[in-house]
Amino acid sequence: MAVAERTHTQKLTFFTYPSCTSCRKAKAWLSENGVNYEERHLFKNPPTAEELLDIIKMTSNGLDEILSTRSQRFKNLDVDINDMSVKELLEMLSEEPQLLKRPILTDGENLIVGFNSSAMKNLLS
Repeated sequence: MAVAERTHTQKLTFFTYPSCTSCRKAKAWLSENGVNYEERHLFKNPPTAEELLDIIKMTSNGLDEILSTRSQRFKNLDVDINDMSVKELLEMLSEEPQLLKRPILTDGENLIVGFNSSAMKNLLS
């Protein structure tokens, strides 16, 4: 069943990285279902610290939901995120978007991190 119209008034923002397999799957799903969205290259146009704060507010598990702790970039960091202020952490994530899980899809009220077609269908219905 295709999703032709969004019922939400908020625009859909899709933070993506073209070489990411999950991002390509999510993009294909959005296209196949006729969903309009604003695509933002995660590394060329990363979310601001303010946008990241809004994203974290939409999570159920806070930072754990969007921080890619298994990434090599995270493992190479010489910081303990538990010792950082929220402001410092948000600024670091905005400056180092490789530390974010991807894709990130939001309508400003709801959030999907990673490719999850059933969650995408629920978000858009």
